[in-house]
Amino acid sequence: MSAVWRASRAAVKRRRVQTFVIGLVVLCSTTTVLLALGLLAAASGPFDKAYAAQRGAHVVASFDTAKVSEAALARTAGRPGVEAAAGPFGQAVVAMPRGWLGSPGGSLMVVGRADPAGPVDRIEILRGRWATAPGEIVVNWSFNGSPSAERLGTQLTVPGSTPLTVVGFANSMSKSAGAWVTPEQLAALHPAAAQMLYRFTDSSTDAQLHTGLARATAELPGESVTNTQNYLTLKQAFSELADAFLPFMSLFGVLGLLVSALIVGNVVSGAVVSGYRHIGVLKALGFTPNQVVAVYLTMMSVPAVVGGVLGTLLGDALAGPILKVSFSGIETGRASVGTVPTWVYVVCLLGMPALVLLAALVPALRAHRLPAAEAISAGGAPRTGRGLRIQRILGFTELPRPVSLGLGQPFARPGRTLLTMAAIVLGVTTVTLSTGLTSTMLAMGNAGRGDGGAQVLVHADEQGERPLPLLGDAQIEDRLRSLPGVQRVRARGLAEVSLVGHTQPVFADFYRGNDSSYAYEIVEGRMPDAAGEIAAGPSFLAQRGLRIGDRVTLELNGRQVPTTIVGKESAGNARALDAAWETLEQLAPGSRAIEYWVRLSPGADADAYAAAVEAVDPGLSVSVEGGGNAAVVTVVTFSTVFTVLLTLVASLGVFNTVLLNTRERRRDLGMLKSIGMTPRQVVVMTVTSVAGLGVVGGLLGIPLGMLAHRLVVDNVGVVEFPESMKDVWHAPQLAAMLLAGVAIAVLGALLPARSAARMTIASVLHTE
Repeated sequence: MSAVWRASRAAVKRRRVQTFVIGLVVLCSTTTVLLALGLLAAASGPFDKAYAAQRGAHVVASFDTAKVSEAALARTAGRPGVEAAAGPFGQAVVAMPRGWLGSPGGSLMVVGRADPAGPVDRIEILRGRWATAPGEIVVNWSFNGSPSAERLGTQLTVPGSTPLTVVGFANSMSKSAGAWVTPEQLAALHPAAAQMLYRFTDSSTDAQLHTGLARATAELPGESVTNTQNYLTLKQAFSELADAFLPFMSLFGVLGLLVSALIVGNVVSGAVVSGYRHIGVLKALGFTPNQVVAVYLTMMSVPAVVGGVLGTLLGDALAGPILKVSFSGIETGRASVGTVPTWVYVVCLLGMPALVLLAALVPALRAHRLPAAEAISAGGAPRTGRGLRIQRILGFTELPRPVSLGLGQPFARPGRTLLTMAAIVLGVTTVTLSTGLTSTMLAMGNAGRGDGGAQVLVHADEQGERPLPLLGDAQIEDRLRSLPGVQRVRARGLAEVSLVGHTQPVFADFYRGNDSSYAYEIVEGRMPDAAGEIAAGPSFLAQRGLRIGDRVTLELNGRQVPTTIVGKESAGNARALDAAWETLEQLAPGSRAIEYWVRLSPGADADAYAAAVEAVDPGLSVSVEGGGNAAVVTVVTFSTVFTVLLTLVASLGVFNTVLLNTRERRRDLGMLKSIGMTPRQVVVMTVTSVAGLGVVGGLLGIPLGMLAHRLVVDNVGVVEFPESMKDVWHAPQLAAMLLAGVAIAVLGALLPARSAARMTIASVLHTE
């Protein structure tokens, strides 16, 4: 084995370019594979992991304490099918004023609970501490990120009770309450309901959860259950953004796996085939066939291991930011979600070197059987076959001789050519898919802009230390319209309302003004423009089994307004709907807007307008919108990263193919130079040998990329793109996609072509 190691080490040092190329290909391929597998694996179960960490409740049930006693509720914990239970906890609803902790106001469900731990729904303290005395309250933090320490000590005034001081912020995966107080404090709030938290042995479907709750409450009086919430609804809300990204994650992942496997196999097997002469020399020196195979496997394992380790580190660095953005559905506290599973790292660290060794083993075993003399002569004798015949046929055409010679070269190695062309096809497919997705997402981000200018957002609610505005709602809107440069103004009100018959409250946006361009694009129906009309996104409608034409009743502070769904928006939060201002007037007369969207005329100075607004009223907060959108940025960034990686890997595959071809054809190149071929003609011939593959790859990859684009945009669960956003292909764009295949081929061929052009005749033919 010492001889094998010395021969392998010498081969690695002698073939520096080949070793570097193999290591670089493995590095890029490993990075691509880790991102692909990591994204696919992370999207398959982050909610379950976080929910299990907090022992989240499968069902949160509220009971009317006038119809059932606490003792009877406690006995339900021992019913068949109940794995664990917590409660009963007293439950009351208090009014939350507008602007308290940055909220739009509304109802706050408060639960009396002495301990955040327990067998079900272990509440996680994010900031501060748990409430231990009357007059203290812990708020369920319902925003992404951690709450600021400055908010601790904020007071909530409750009619008929002492003020409640915020002593902590917490997170409940079960969404079991908006806030918690001690049981003694809750008694002062005069609760009319009690809460039980259940985990069931069978909980994978809605039917099983319904059956489990029915068994648990079978001995209770009829109609004692007033409200229920199951975790499957929360799971759907959590994963809605991840599910939206999953289709193109999957496609990019599959493309990454295919391209990586093709290129690694092509590069490594080609490296072994090009080393047949070296294999013959080793055999002539006395190496056994098994030792020869061991030399080549060892020689390939060095760059494979180094590239695999570096690729894993690079992939891990890239995966973190992408996963952080992708998994931002509901709040998860500090629970670890969106992380790359350990097995993905193991697969990359062990699987990629194993793939390299497998790709090297097949041609090495073929060389294992070659006699030494035949192996030494491999590549030295003039080559015959399809490639030479096609070159002769092309020689009778009007094509320049370097071009005709180059076009015939791919036919000399059909297997290697097919693998290289397959990589180019997948590279063009990736570029086409990425371009289509970027165009669609940018169209969505720019929806409604029309020919308008800059967009300014004016906040009229409490912003940090800024007080409420001095001017009234109507006065603010009049002043905003009167300032120079204004094209359109739209006011927005916000309230947390209840849907009668549904358990979860929703956020309702109420719009007023002459600008309808800021809402999501309508894909079916129309925008609400009168009292009693609402519109919502596909996820909102799907989770509640609603469609256009259905009627729902909104409730706020005891007032109810029947409404009709008149439009489906292209996107939207699963807990948000849009309505006209007239509906808000019926629910809460005298409400005022919390913000105003101002569209300026083209060319108007947004900064000057913002300064003028702040001079009108110090209580107004102004920001100039840059038009950015988190989903747009995520998709564009993700597709760009994968496109660059896959294009680089495909170009490296072409580079390696051309490098091996020029080394195998050193004798032919020397003969051509000796009869007058110039270095420039050598470059043209070498680049032409793969440029044709680039054209064919582009013609095949473009329709595949267009099909993949349509497959993605038609299957994003939380977004329904209108046809105008899907139809992004035009003749100049398609021509650019065709050139992408040629660019991939030429980019990979240029360096080895220039190297071949610099070879001297004497260095090539010195053995003749």
